[in-house]
Amino acid sequence: MAQPNFKFQKRQKELEKKKKNEEKMQRKLERSSSQLPETDVAVQTDEGND
Repeated sequence: MAQPNFKFQKRQKELEKKKKNEEKMQRKLERSSSQLPETDVAVQTDEGND
């Protein structure tokens, strides 16, 4: 009977985790980049009032 290739399975699982983490980081960057301009505008208006 054939033996399962555990190294291949482990490598595939690691690749899936890596891909998932990269997607998660990309979503975080998109979220943070969309929030940054709003805070910059608020800071600029506060400085103009001084």
